[in-house]
Amino acid sequence: MKKILFLPLLQMQSGHHQVAEALMDMLKEQTEGIILKKIDLLSYTNKSLEKVITNGYLKWIRYAPESYNLAYKSFFYLPPAKQQNFKWYQPLFMKKLEQLLAEEKPDLLVCTHGFPSYLLSKLKMKGKCNIPIINVYTDFFINNFWGRDGIDVHFLPSQDVKEKLIKKYNIPNQQMIVTGIPVHKEITRNNHIQRQSNRRPKVLVAGGNSGLGGILKLADELKTSNQVDYFVLCGKNKKLYDEILSWEAAHIKPLPYLSSRADMNCLYDEVDAIMTKPGGVTISEALHKSLPIFVHASLPGQEEINLHYLKERELVFELDQNDSLERQLLDVLLDKQKMNELDWTIQSYQKEIELVQDGIVNIFETILGQKTKSMKPIVVSPSNVFHMAGA
Repeated sequence: MKKILFLPLLQMQSGHHQVAEALMDMLKEQTEGIILKKIDLLSYTNKSLEKVITNGYLKWIRYAPESYNLAYKSFFYLPPAKQQNFKWYQPLFMKKLEQLLAEEKPDLLVCTHGFPSYLLSKLKMKGKCNIPIINVYTDFFINNFWGRDGIDVHFLPSQDVKEKLIKKYNIPNQQMIVTGIPVHKEITRNNHIQRQSNRRPKVLVAGGNSGLGGILKLADELKTSNQVDYFVLCGKNKKLYDEILSWEAAHIKPLPYLSSRADMNCLYDEVDAIMTKPGGVTISEALHKSLPIFVHASLPGQEEINLHYLKERELVFELDQNDSLERQLLDVLLDKQKMNELDWTIQSYQKEIELVQDGIVNIFETILGQKTKSMKPIVVSPSNVFHMAGA
């Protein structure tokens, strides 16, 4: 029986875990005889260390966002030669990763975070790993920390990223496939933006499962709004949930953490737009649903870089904190021309995606099949093997 090992990072329910789970559930439904396992290398190495790093990360981005942003860009965008100063931790994690591979004996490795991808690339180039590796990117860009040498297949968020990898690193075209940031199968696709003109607009407000994102900073704006209804996802932030309940505002409904993706899909179908942070998975789901996206805040590091790309592609609207929130929402949602332009922009992005779910499953099956026959470089090409997006 074949085994696929998925490698996110940290235990907190981040996009790295959500994308891994989306792929695992997709494979469970459409394949048989495959063991699927998800392991966080940090927890495997040292559970106490993982907790310290998680808590430190959350506090850092909450209380010192500017220094985190500087550190992120300095560390993850250093040229390879200068990164050597930061590699004191390599021996420990390389040893634990080798131990993990020896224990699990996987037939395929799937990295949804750059750290395990980087370590696996090093092991492969040293001849200590002969297992096929897939990189699955969970943001709309790729930082320098991801492994590239020895990676067999790249699941990419966009054609823009594909072109950059070809130009900068000469990665063969047949090893790169534009899948978008994978979303769970229970998040069904909407093809066109539609809004009932005879009712008040409904807007979903999301701030992240940890309650980060500054939703309370919008409190006065939300409370005084009189032409829009809001559903506020509070995640696991009970303080935020209780605060909104205390407002007793008929047009604002706080929602607790939604563990059911089917419930989340229904919520997406009920609203006319989403107001959120530019996290890769949330944005990918909203694009999948063809929802207008308004960005109310962004965390330092990854989300700021995502926002820059999304604005360039005109896929999101960034809200001006010094202007009326309600006016900015209605200026878009009630303007038929702007909505049509947005619909065209989202459809253009969706057309770039080369593989839908069936094709992604076929990629996994093909790699596992090729591994049993030979250890030659994996070759996958959506143009001549798999179903194209929309097919």
